[in-house]
Amino acid sequence: MRNCTQGYSLRKISYQDAVLEATRQEMERDENVFVYGIGVADHKEIFGTTTGLLEQFGPDRCLDTPLAEEAMTGFGLGAAINGMRPIHIHIRVDFLLLAMNQLVNMVSSYSYSTMGKIKVPIVIRAVVGRGWGQGYQHSKSMHSYFSHIPGLKVIVPTTPADAKGLLISAIRDDNPVIMLEHRWLHWAEDEVPEEPYEIPIGESNILRKGDDFTIVATSWMNVEALKAAEILERHGVDVEVIDPRTIAPFDDSLAVKSVNKTGHCLVADNDWVDSGFSAEIAARISEKSFGNLKTPVTRIGWAHTPTPTVRKLENEFYPNAEQIVRAVEKKLGLKPLDLSSEDFYSYESRFKGPF
Repeated sequence: MRNCTQGYSLRKISYQDAVLEATRQEMERDENVFVYGIGVADHKEIFGTTTGLLEQFGPDRCLDTPLAEEAMTGFGLGAAINGMRPIHIHIRVDFLLLAMNQLVNMVSSYSYSTMGKIKVPIVIRAVVGRGWGQGYQHSKSMHSYFSHIPGLKVIVPTTPADAKGLLISAIRDDNPVIMLEHRWLHWAEDEVPEEPYEIPIGESNILRKGDDFTIVATSWMNVEALKAAEILERHGVDVEVIDPRTIAPFDDSLAVKSVNKTGHCLVADNDWVDSGFSAEIAARISEKSFGNLKTPVTRIGWAHTPTPTVRKLENEFYPNAEQIVRAVEKKLGLKPLDLSSEDFYSYESRFKGPF
């Protein structure tokens, strides 16, 4: 793990502002970078991540599109192989399913089919929804889908600093990169450098150091994992939290090293458990750290049903810090803590609408 922000001028900004800043700085640096997608130029500007781009760069480099995901992905592919660097933005990742033919059969394979002679520098940003009754058509994550396809890079940054650095790396990359952003992370604030900087795609990160237990988490589940780690301190359990940041290619080195130290691992994935990315992490740990495991790898993720729309059912569907704490207590044979005074749903009250 390298500290890619060391030596820069830091100030605290939100995740959404970090994404916007990365986009603006790259558009200023390279005239071939442009953004397009449904809603990029409307009054809410993709949750504030495209604010002011139309005014600064004009309609030729910030353009709204019709409801035609497959055609617009093909448009981006054509622009990319002809020297442009498009950023295609989807207000919900669910609708990327309508572009799977282009993504799987064309975008991911074009460079391979030309023996690397043709580059495909396209970034596809997509937002993962949750809450406010958005239900099964607006709440998927699907990073496991995309990570299964050779030729696609998949990043899922958790922190504002990672969002900016990874997005800049993605824009400068000559390969197609899919960036998935959890809607609730857009409010997160952290210290982020003012200057442009890159975080290498394919490097994991340690969000919290610890010696007793390893949690590997993705996207929003890192927020839950960090809260669980604070609670578990009452047991005297020192938890280490690993954020892969990049799903494809997946760097398992930090997770393996951590499990070799702690002997325990829980994977908290922001997706369904069955056949999901959590299974890939668990397999890697089992293959590379089997002799050091004191307990089997445990996985936590969404319930294996379509996403419900009723809040009480949503709270059963999505795991949170409480489920993580209980799972760790069970693995370690600890007496359950009284968590009745804890608020595990504070973010829900802040979310007032889907857009």
